[in-house]
Amino acid sequence: MKETFGSSHVPLSPAVRAGDFVFVSGQVPARPDGSIVSGGIEEQTRQVMDNLKAALALADAELPDVVKTTVWLVDARDFGGFNKVYGSYFESAPPARTTVESRLMIDIKIEIEAVAYKPR
Repeated sequence: MKETFGSSHVPLSPAVRAGDFVFVSGQVPARPDGSIVSGGIEEQTRQVMDNLKAALALADAELPDVVKTTVWLVDARDFGGFNKVYGSYFESAPPARTTVESRLMIDIKIEIEAVAYKPR
């Protein structure tokens, strides 16, 4: 059975539960009011991680439940700053991760999607 959680101004669900797995759509550095966080990679990564936590919570999951993330950085030179902040959210037993450099759909530095395992 598939359940969707949250809503968006674009055709996607912020979180989808399929059995014991929760799939979180790519999170961007947008505040709850939709405005984009200004500043560098560290500020934007913090907002993305907070948005990731919020999307997981919609499906009754948390960061420790995350088993895999995919990260897109606009500039590979931002990797060090991103990695420092990201690591502070996953201090022990971090998930598997893929990180790539890519253009993004809006003018931001980072986007992160996640898969969590959270049996009911």
